[in-house]
Amino acid sequence: MGDRLVIKGGNRIEGKLEVSGAKNACLPLMAASILSQDPVELDRVPDISDVRIMIKILEEMGVIVDYDHKGHMYLDARNLSTTRAPEEYVVRMNASFDVMGPLLSRHGHGEVSLPGGCKLGPRPVDMHIDAFKAMGAEVVKEGGFVKAKCPRLKGCRILFPKVSVGATKNSMMAATLAEGVTTLENCAREPEITDLAQFLVSMGAKIEGIGTQTLHIEGVSSLHGTKYSVISDRIEAGTFMLAGAITEGDVFIDNISIEMLENFVMEMRKAGQEVIEENGGLRVKGHRPINPLDITTAPYPGFPTDLHPPMAALLALGNGTSIMNETIFNGRYMYVMELGRLGADILVNNQTARIIGVKGFVGAPVDAPDIRAGGALLLAGLAAEGETTIRGVRYIDRGYQHIEERLRSLGADIVRVKEPLTPLP
Repeated sequence: MGDRLVIKGGNRIEGKLEVSGAKNACLPLMAASILSQDPVELDRVPDISDVRIMIKILEEMGVIVDYDHKGHMYLDARNLSTTRAPEEYVVRMNASFDVMGPLLSRHGHGEVSLPGGCKLGPRPVDMHIDAFKAMGAEVVKEGGFVKAKCPRLKGCRILFPKVSVGATKNSMMAATLAEGVTTLENCAREPEITDLAQFLVSMGAKIEGIGTQTLHIEGVSSLHGTKYSVISDRIEAGTFMLAGAITEGDVFIDNISIEMLENFVMEMRKAGQEVIEENGGLRVKGHRPINPLDITTAPYPGFPTDLHPPMAALLALGNGTSIMNETIFNGRYMYVMELGRLGADILVNNQTARIIGVKGFVGAPVDAPDIRAGGALLLAGLAAEGETTIRGVRYIDRGYQHIEERLRSLGADIVRVKEPLTPLP
């Protein structure tokens, strides 16, 4: 059955916490190590299960990975033994498809099964495939795998039909070793994309327009090793900021800039919560009442979809009715039924949730259906009266590093319970 988290609610979240390295930045950096002809070193690598899955994927292909679980990672992809990514690990994580661009660009071919991960709705890789084809690759879908080959990719102009973080990442990595110049238009601008671009530049890539919607990448013959520090995890930071707000606490999140969370901070302040920039981080003082909001998720710099469920937990205790419009993932609302078990009053119509504020949550057993829904349930449990038991902790562990220890350091009453194996009859 897996582990459970047991929370006795009602404690204020107070104190200082340093944010982890970003999950959504670290995974593509690990994949990009395939592009380098030398070893690569990363710092601030979070100790989460998604990182461990990516390690398995790389190791199965012959990459030497040394990770100390304290943030430092060494990757050596000089002696890759296969360009076929192991299916048993790829299907567990959407970001696993990030290895295709580096495999194709550095080695001329790659085979990666269609990826898995949280069930947030369709996440097709068609835009990735179209970009590879535009650069001259032969690509087929066969037996659940995407198979691509090309002796050397050629630079071209690629206009993404819609903003896609995944397609931007893979196309940018593929273009670094392509012949000529590749222009990517309508690119995602998330901080994690910028971090990947800067990482590639530190290995010798030539990329212009970093941080904008148009990237110009001049292919080079090879990339060299580098030592690089992963950016801070803005989604983790936002979740801990909400923990301070929902418990009327006072929490300081170190090593996070307001620029990474500008839209989120604006909405927090509209909700009546105090957010202060100080000493290289953000401090949140929680207040009541919680003002209702009308939020629509959008690609960066808009409101991040990954903070939609945690924000919904706060708004469920609001003084009035809030509206959440989800534009990125049509499966984002799996948190609604579980928050309802704790007393939330949320109605969903198509991609819009109507959140009617209640006076409080009451603890109950709940299941985390995905990473960010798990974050929402954690927040609700912290604010609930009585005891909340969260199952599905494997999802929470994919995105939040040592979550119960870090919440305890801020005053939460939370423990992890290991499920005993039930003997067969």
